[in-house]
Amino acid sequence: MSVDLNLEPTFHNTILLQVGSVDGLVCLWQFYNRHDNTYICNPITREYMILPRQRYYREDKYATIVYGFGVGLLTKEYKVIRIFQTDLQSYVTSVRPRLIEAEIYTLGTGQWRSLGHVPYRLTKFHNGPFLNGCVHWTIRDQYSPEGLYAFDFDNETFHLFPSPPYEEIHGNHRWQSLGVLNGCLCQCDSSAVEFTIWVMKEYGIKKSWHKEVVIKQSISLGWLIREPVTVLEGLGDGTILMLLRDTCLLVYCPRKKTIEKRKMFRIFFTGMAYRPSFLKLLTFESERVHVL
Repeated sequence: MSVDLNLEPTFHNTILLQVGSVDGLVCLWQFYNRHDNTYICNPITREYMILPRQRYYREDKYATIVYGFGVGLLTKEYKVIRIFQTDLQSYVTSVRPRLIEAEIYTLGTGQWRSLGHVPYRLTKFHNGPFLNGCVHWTIRDQYSPEGLYAFDFDNETFHLFPSPPYEEIHGNHRWQSLGVLNGCLCQCDSSAVEFTIWVMKEYGIKKSWHKEVVIKQSISLGWLIREPVTVLEGLGDGTILMLLRDTCLLVYCPRKKTIEKRKMFRIFFTGMAYRPSFLKLLTFESERVHVL
């Protein structure tokens, strides 16, 4: 299915990034050097709304922002979480303490709420996949007992989440990214040794992490270690669709155990799994809804 939203007049000459999709609603954020806008839209009803400005803004190039979009399993409330990460210059010492603050927006309320400080630094520009009422991210903290972090949309709390077994790879850089594969949380690991897709067969159970795909690196696959790979969707025949950064589509064939590159466009692009619905944004009171 192809839907032309004709977004060029609204998003001309800007970077538009996806956060995620839940129940047919799509969350996007518009990236600027010093601030960012957040949008919720439904491609089927052609409605969209612009969320209010947040408290924290990008004042230097070292600030990073990560998002999450989901719905509470109990409350059925749709929410957007935004985590702002930067280093603050101290005028007393040369140390630059970290500022990591979270804000949350519940659709229909018309305002962001502060959730306070977040104890762990999250991976840059990796918006978290939503699954089982939580959004998940990878952590940039070598001292953390787990490599993943989750946020529960019902009780609005953060917690460490079981990560795949750590495998020491000496002298090699490793790319990691999270996704959802056939209803299960998954993690892609790319290194100079091998490319692996871990799948958590039972949600929240650390021992259930399983190596679903393992491909040994070779000269012909040298490009596979240079950029992060993200799982988009699993097909009925076992084929897995993935995205190599923002440059090309990857197709994993389970029968041949191979990965092929498919160049889709001549420019940078991104993608995600989408399941349409007729959920109207006008359902959310206190929101100003636009129609394309």
